[in-house]
Amino acid sequence: MKTIKVTLALLMLALAMTIGGCAKDSATTPSDPGTTRDSFIGRWSVTENYTKFAYEVTISADPGSANGVLIAGFGNTLPTGPAAGAVVSGSKITLDANLQIDGLKFVGSGTLSGTKINWNYTVDDGANLLHSIAVYTKK
Repeated sequence: MKTIKVTLALLMLALAMTIGGCAKDSATTPSDPGTTRDSFIGRWSVTENYTKFAYEVTISADPGSANGVLIAGFGNTLPTGPAAGAVVSGSKITLDANLQIDGLKFVGSGTLSGTKINWNYTVDDGANLLHSIAVYTKK
């Protein structure tokens, strides 16, 4: 009887190890292996519904981060002012948490598809929360 219990316990342990060994490691599998931070770097023409203006931004690599970028002129803010920080993961770009430029708080993300980034974000000026959709087209 003791032998059966020990054998059964060992069999269950082996089964648990086998199943656990087959789990996909999502932390090391990029969502889009063909898209890298370099795909986002460059000058972009922007159209958006918030400002209703067409303007340009420049996305550059953040030297302090392996997957971070800096966006000069984000939200039609001054290109000489502070750049918006963001993180790239596959084809997705996400603004840094608690991002504030010129007294405006920005929250949102975008998705790269070919030579376009489609953005959805909010702008909070302290009194109003505005929803914006922007399209960046690479120059």
